[in-house]
Amino acid sequence: MNAIRWVFFDIGSTLVDEEEAYHHRIRDMIRGTSVTFEQFSEKRIQYAKAGYNGDQKAIEYFALNKTPWHSEDEVPFDDCEETLRTLCDKGYQLGIIANQKPGAKGRLDAWGLGRYFSVIASSAELGVSKPDKGIFLRALAMANCKPENAVMVGDRLDNDIRPAKELGMKTIQIRKGIAVYANLSCGAEVPDFTVDSLSEILSIPCLIEELL
Repeated sequence: MNAIRWVFFDIGSTLVDEEEAYHHRIRDMIRGTSVTFEQFSEKRIQYAKAGYNGDQKAIEYFALNKTPWHSEDEVPFDDCEETLRTLCDKGYQLGIIANQKPGAKGRLDAWGLGRYFSVIASSAELGVSKPDKGIFLRALAMANCKPENAVMVGDRLDNDIRPAKELGMKTIQIRKGIAVYANLSCGAEVPDFTVDSLSEILSIPCLIEELL
């Protein structure tokens, strides 16, 4: 069995709760229209259950303009820092693979999380976005890590799980945000493990053994 040495994380709805940021964007997008918050929310969930990117499809359905994202509304999950600290104490190297606007490192530092990550592969800085496997390959190269020695933790089946699995990484889906409604459409999108909170990954078999 290939030993897992690196654990890579998405940021939104994985390390940080972005529910209020989503609500803020929805309120911004529907302002001045006849679309209600409830209508938009119901439609995004409907699309998510059907296996689509619920947010993008709902925006298209209502012909809305996507408004800026409010990163200031994001807050780390309560068990985030303790989980990251425990993984580091066990000897794992941690990295980020995320679609982010510029400044991901600064936001992680502001949350007190930046010190836990040796590699930060952010789409804004690298010029490539998930689900393009190029961003995963860049992160693995930065870490000098083979895919079989890494695990990807993220909420999105299309952006996080599928490309990581296709590269040979282990995958863990965290069911947060709209991901709780995601429909497993095919084998390529079925994660190796599924959790409902970050702290649960500490009990996953491939991450139990300490490397120190």
